[in-house]
Amino acid sequence: MTYSFSKPLTFAALVALALTGCNNSSDTTTDEATGTEAAADMGGTLQKIKDSGTIVVGHRDSSIPFSYIADDPNQPMGYAHDLEMKVVEAVKQELDMPDLNVRYNLITSQTRIPLVQNGTVDFECGSTTNNEERQKQVAFSNGFFEIGTRLLTNVDSGINSFDDLEGNTLVTTAGTTSERYIRQYVDENQMDTNIISAKDHGEGFLMLENGRADAFMMDDVLLAGEKAKAENPDEWVIVGEPQSFEIYGCMMRNDDPEFKAVVDDALTEVFSSGEINSIYDKWFLNPIPPKNVNLNFEMSDNLKALIANPHDSAQPQAAAE
Repeated sequence: MTYSFSKPLTFAALVALALTGCNNSSDTTTDEATGTEAAADMGGTLQKIKDSGTIVVGHRDSSIPFSYIADDPNQPMGYAHDLEMKVVEAVKQELDMPDLNVRYNLITSQTRIPLVQNGTVDFECGSTTNNEERQKQVAFSNGFFEIGTRLLTNVDSGINSFDDLEGNTLVTTAGTTSERYIRQYVDENQMDTNIISAKDHGEGFLMLENGRADAFMMDDVLLAGEKAKAENPDEWVIVGEPQSFEIYGCMMRNDDPEFKAVVDDALTEVFSSGEINSIYDKWFLNPIPPKNVNLNFEMSDNLKALIANPHDSAQPQAAAE
């Protein structure tokens, strides 16, 4: 099996690719087709993968503990990445291609949808929320995680709830559902809160650490990941009642039921076999790279229910009592 990496494109270039279906990737090791129409002409994603001999998987570089880079810049890791590799194994079996090449392609919150749409990435499993707006642009697998949106702040900041953001500066990650929510929340409540957007979760936490922001809003488990990699994790605390509950799913191109079935079946097998428990424990209840800190993030009742009854709906169940 061969693993290779692709460099990310600029956001402007990605938008152009999404509109034109052209491929400006510098990787010339495969003869992959790009563009949603091209993939459809060849019979969908499975045929595209078969013809090219390569499956291209999207990964993040700072979504701890879902999909991120630690010590080895050429090897993504994380809970979602482990599930992504289960999908890759299922594709190999479906196509009877045990030596299928795997190419990793870096994505961000802003580029992930265009890269999937234009065919540069065949699918991604990271920390992407399934919602109705995104469903118009891409397809989602059955969910594999459920989160609540909260705040990360210094233990001495005096911020304990979203109401305490009045007069403070908040950072969130650009291109996320949290960014859209908090801007609407501040506007509707006429709050004097300065909102700044970071390019990724790592930059968001850096702004919090260096004092440019007083709080960082994001998915609770991602905040736990940023706290875990801090030099002094005990200086930071996650606060506030969750403002929304969201489901993460793997993302792929629309109108490709054959490929979606392979992805869903792979995840369902991991769930029904109980293997999901060991994967979860590995990333949330044990020390993880790069600093071998334990997130101590117990599996929620909502996630247990999602695993027991998989679905690809954008609507999570109500928070567990």
